[in-house]
Amino acid sequence: MSHPGRLNAITVAMWRQLRQAFDTFSADGSLRCVVVAGEGGNFAAGADIREFPRVRGDRAAVRHYHREVLAPALRAVAHCPHPVVAEIEGVCVGGGLEIASQCDLRIAAESARFGVPINRLGFPMAPEEMQGLLALAGRAATLAILLEGRVFGASEALRLGLLTRAVPDGELADAVRDCVAGIQRGAPLAARINKRQSRRLLDAAPLSEAEYDDYFSYADSRDHREGVRAFLAGQSPTFTGD
Repeated sequence: MSHPGRLNAITVAMWRQLRQAFDTFSADGSLRCVVVAGEGGNFAAGADIREFPRVRGDRAAVRHYHREVLAPALRAVAHCPHPVVAEIEGVCVGGGLEIASQCDLRIAAESARFGVPINRLGFPMAPEEMQGLLALAGRAATLAILLEGRVFGASEALRLGLLTRAVPDGELADAVRDCVAGIQRGAPLAARINKRQSRRLLDAAPLSEAEYDDYFSYADSRDHREGVRAFLAGQSPTFTGD
C-alpha cells in the first residue's frame, strides 16, 4: 500500500485496487502466500479523510462507500484461498487495522501503533469492517478500542489478540521471511482447506456431508501422498499443490 506523504492513507482508488489485486491472487493457483505491507515505514493510516466530503457526503454516499467500496475489498482479502500475512510497521490504524484483521497472520514491529480513533470523527465502525476485529479480539476488546479511541502499541495489540507476534523493529523483515518460508514448506492444498474450515467452523451449524467430503478430499491428493512418503523416507517433501 502506497500513498506517499499521507502515511498510506487509503483512498477509494486504493480500496478498489486492493480488491482487484486479491481477486487476481485468488485466481492464481500457483501462489503459496501473499504478504500485505505498506510503503515507507507505515502500514496504513486508515481511510483518506480528505475524500470524505466528496465520497461520503450524505447517507446514500456513506452506505455506498462502506458497502460497495470497503466491504468488498476486505472480503477479497479474507476470502483469498492462500495464506495472507500482514507485515506491520509504523501506523496501522482505522482501515489499516481492518485490512490487517482480515489477514491470517499479523507480524508487527515493536514500535508499530494501532487503534481505531473514529469516535473523534463522529461515526461508528461499519458492520463488515467490525467483523474482522471481533473475530480477533472479541466483543469486550473491540468495544474498548472503539469507545476509547486510543492509539496503542504492539505489546498491547499482542495481548488483545490482534497480532500473531511482535518482534524488534530491525527483525521484522526477517521474521516475515521466516514465516513465509514456513508456509511454503507446507502443502498448499492443506493450507487452503485449513482456511476454509477455520472460517466455516466459526458457524455453529453442523457440517453437511458435502462439507465433510470437501475436507477429506485431500486424501486423494498428490501432496498428501508425497508428505507421507517423504516422512517415511526421512526426506523433505516437494509439494506442488496437486
